[in-house]
Amino acid sequence: MKHITFYLDFISPYAYLAFEEMPRALMGQSYSVTYKPILFAALLKHHGQLGPAEIPAKRDWTYRQVSWLAHGLGVDFQMPAAHPFNPLGLLRLAVAAGLGGADPAQQPGGCNRFVVETLFHHVWRGGADAADAGRLAAVTTMLAPGRDVNGDAVKALLKANTDEAIASGAFGVPTFAVDGRIFWGLDGLPMLAGYLR
Repeated sequence: MKHITFYLDFISPYAYLAFEEMPRALMGQSYSVTYKPILFAALLKHHGQLGPAEIPAKRDWTYRQVSWLAHGLGVDFQMPAAHPFNPLGLLRLAVAAGLGGADPAQQPGGCNRFVVETLFHHVWRGGADAADAGRLAAVTTMLAPGRDVNGDAVKALLKANTDEAIASGAFGVPTFAVDGRIFWGLDGLPMLAGYLR
């Protein structure tokens, strides 16, 4: 069985679509997954790049394309009320909720599929403000993290996840790492499936 590390940031619509599509794309393969939240902005800074939403023409294209892709994949998808937004609260919540998990095999800084799904749906379903303080408080209560979301341990793990992704060669989200190789993007899933085969 192969183990995949899925590096993600909730700010990325492509990461959301890849999360939803991954079970279908890898159907029939033997694999396990650790979901690791990372700060996409730190990845961009490391590589000296602007994010897609920071380039007007690319932002317009991205929003059109992800809506079209979601429709084609049959994924429930609505743009949040504001994008880009500051994802730090969601990323820290994911890490903190992962620390409260009962799975002893879970990698440090990782979280389970339920936590990731809950936070992706928080952002990409319903069209509400993903960074709204009231909504963030409600989803925090629901996930009941095992550590202080804004504590030093959680901040350090999020930074460690991001540093680990950079060291693996990641340059964007979503990135899937397996056997020292990386596969990037929603459209990288068929190539990842081929590698697993």
